[in-house]
Amino acid sequence: MFDASIPEPKARVWQVGALCRAIADALQARFNPVQVQGELTGFSRAASGHCYFALKDANGQLRCAMFKRAATGLDFSPRDGELVEVSGRLGVYEPRGDLQLIVERMSRAGLGNLFEQFLQLKAKLEALGWFDAARKRPLPAMPRAIGLVTSLGAAALHDVVTTLQRRVPHIPVILAPASVQGASAPAELISALSKLYLLTQSQKGLEPDLASKNKTPVVDVILLVRGGGAIEDLWAFNDEALAQALRQSPVPVVCGVGHETDFTIADFVADVRAPTPTAAAELVAQPQEAWLNALAHQQQRLMDALQRVLDRHDQRLDHAAQRLGRPSNRLALQQLRLAQTAHHMQSGLRQTMAVRHQHLDHVAARLLPALQRGVQSQQQRLAQAAMRLGLLDPHLVLERGYAWLQDAQGQAIGSVQQTHAGQVLRATLVDGTVDLTVSDPAS
Repeated sequence: MFDASIPEPKARVWQVGALCRAIADALQARFNPVQVQGELTGFSRAASGHCYFALKDANGQLRCAMFKRAATGLDFSPRDGELVEVSGRLGVYEPRGDLQLIVERMSRAGLGNLFEQFLQLKAKLEALGWFDAARKRPLPAMPRAIGLVTSLGAAALHDVVTTLQRRVPHIPVILAPASVQGASAPAELISALSKLYLLTQSQKGLEPDLASKNKTPVVDVILLVRGGGAIEDLWAFNDEALAQALRQSPVPVVCGVGHETDFTIADFVADVRAPTPTAAAELVAQPQEAWLNALAHQQQRLMDALQRVLDRHDQRLDHAAQRLGRPSNRLALQQLRLAQTAHHMQSGLRQTMAVRHQHLDHVAARLLPALQRGVQSQQQRLAQAAMRLGLLDPHLVLERGYAWLQDAQGQAIGSVQQTHAGQVLRATLVDGTVDLTVSDPAS
């Protein structure tokens, strides 16, 4: 029988830090050291040299840290998707209360066959430019209709429909069901996408102003979604033919396949990759309340702007009425300003003229001496040139007893090789010319 008079033992009240340390001690005593095998995901190397990543498998995920001292001993470059074996110590990162594994050693455990195929296809399509950011299209702010490709039995269907119904109940959703797992899934997904492509404006050939008149909603964006799972479960979304179909989509495609840490080829080809199906729905579904609030905000801004315009016009009307009421004051003010301006102009003109005259006098005082020096310099150069020219006068050479010989054509004779017997030459002396006849050129 319960005795109410006996008080229950009071539970201990822990301090957060103390509880984290107690959990860390319990982990140390129970598990450490540990060896774990898993797939690398989210691997990054900080500037400090420490490495941070997570190990995952189909059933769980574990945060890990590898400090610089241990990371320097790695004999390979870890990358996401690799299967590794690590050894270390389980502990608690007390500032956040996170369970983490401090890794001391890491080695490759190999890659699964499917992941190998995934990497090969990813490298191939990336080289072809299928993942280029330049080909990614922005999502429409308010689509006329949303296309949805997923399985009828998938939980993702319920999540997406619920999100869209809550956020944008006024936008129609067109479902194209397809298997999302199994050998037939890629072909079914491609078929479902093709059906939605026929409902896009580009395929129907509608003019923008006629789109609203068409009875069938025009699909402006497509959601391709599936819940999480192992790589085998998501393999249908790593199909090259499906990637080609996504690449040919006439409207933007949002791919929300798996969980945040899962990546497929479809994620890279799609215009936008969402971490979950629900997130994919949220990306294309701006809540109706947000649009109504934005409309109300714009209405209020318009009313405020209109009121400001009316206030400004009222002020201008008041000022105009004041000016019209006493025009003599305005005229007197303008006359005063005119007189002040005329005075400033006259003063400025006089100052400018004085400065110009002073500058002109200064220039004149410098110009005359410079001109005289220039004339003297030119006279000296002329005298020197006349002297050098006189020294080159050929008559000075003739005065020393030399003669200048020319033939009958007036060509100068400078060698006996230019003469022959009986040739008539003309010799120019200092005081005249003499005609000569050559008797023997070789003598």
